[in-house]
Amino acid sequence: MMENTYPAAGGTAFEAASSSSPLQCDVLVIGGGPAGSTAATLLARQGHSVLLLDKDRHPRFHIGESLLPANLPLFEQLGVADEIRAIGITKHAAEFVSPAHGNRKQAFEFAQAWDKTMPFAYQVRRSEFDRILLDNAARSGAQVFQQCKVESVDLEATPEWAEARARHADGREITCRARFVVDASGRDTFLASRMKIKHKNPRHNSVAVFAHFANARRNPGAAEGNITIYWFDHGWFWFIPLQDGATSVGMVTWPYFMRTRGERSLRQFLLDGIAQCPPLAERLQDAQIVHEPEATGNFSYLSERTHGRNYVLLGDAFAFIDPVFSSGVLLAMQSAFAAARAIDVWLKQPAQRAQALAQLDRDMRHGPREFSWFIYRMTTPAMRDLFMGPRNTFRVKEAIISLLAGDIYGQTPIWRSLRVFKAIYYLTSLAQLPTSLRSWRWRKQAIRTVDEAPQG
Repeated sequence: MMENTYPAAGGTAFEAASSSSPLQCDVLVIGGGPAGSTAATLLARQGHSVLLLDKDRHPRFHIGESLLPANLPLFEQLGVADEIRAIGITKHAAEFVSPAHGNRKQAFEFAQAWDKTMPFAYQVRRSEFDRILLDNAARSGAQVFQQCKVESVDLEATPEWAEARARHADGREITCRARFVVDASGRDTFLASRMKIKHKNPRHNSVAVFAHFANARRNPGAAEGNITIYWFDHGWFWFIPLQDGATSVGMVTWPYFMRTRGERSLRQFLLDGIAQCPPLAERLQDAQIVHEPEATGNFSYLSERTHGRNYVLLGDAFAFIDPVFSSGVLLAMQSAFAAARAIDVWLKQPAQRAQALAQLDRDMRHGPREFSWFIYRMTTPAMRDLFMGPRNTFRVKEAIISLLAGDIYGQTPIWRSLRVFKAIYYLTSLAQLPTSLRSWRWRKQAIRTVDEAPQG
């Protein structure tokens, strides 16, 4: 067995990869991130033969290190809660710092959410986190090939089978036939890009530049692991402490500001941006970058559809939204749970296929829609004012904290209070109409697409 290959647990559903005959499975999963690994785990436990192909070798670097309290019940269901706890630093709150409010810090404690049973989350290195989920998929019975890149997928190869061609790092080719295909390829958006159904989000366009720092100044005591969001004139920063002493720092900014980089290195551009945010610069004054910064552009996008006759798009393969609420991993895993339910019905109850996929579509769109309303408005003066001076009238603050905790998929009755918050936001915007209009015009200008992607 290859070093980068996991055997399927106890099964003989797969032919040897070296065979001239195609591998056959019920479900092909493209990508071994949180969405792909979660879907593979659940589907294998349901008795389906699952083949997961990942182009990378784990562990590998990835951003998105901040989890939400709503992730924890999912870890319990997957059986990885203890492993995640062992690699994480506890996160009790999300903090916001606004220069328009004297650089004052406002903390939203998860213990004050509507549902008091999820008072914390974790910050994790994604290299460790993703490897835990991938290993769990293999233990659950999925066949996993690492460093095996899918090159093509024919969804209509036959009436019953989709056919994919992939290549191992050593050049060997494999062919796979699957009854159903799960695209969990992340920001590669394998199927959506090839179908030309992926579009930049016209309402939100940003760029991220990020690095890990050593010796950053952390909060004392129990607040050490809190995430801090810093607004500045050209976007916002994240500050995410990790268990091993490193701190993830990222600058999310608008395309126009990225263009001002000129001939500066990414390192210098990031450091110069940090210098424009004094409270963050203070926490990093004795810190050192421990690896060269990286950047990603075209930060927000949306696909036209979540699924087709025999495929689904999960997590970032469907859509990506600005990470200010650290929602990415939760959205990926929730989409995987929804997909596993739908695919199980699709495979076992052909008469219910359309109904199952329609429900999946509703489930998939729910999270991005609810988070996006806030994300589109996070840099407006009215939203900053409300976040920096939260009140609990009609339990509005509790509902906002529940949103920040990711508690939007269960039965917690937060929606009336969130509607009240939205009404307050619009009234606040009207009360300061000239400022709101200036902010709207500035944002419209700021998010104009810049053709050049950031270069390392």
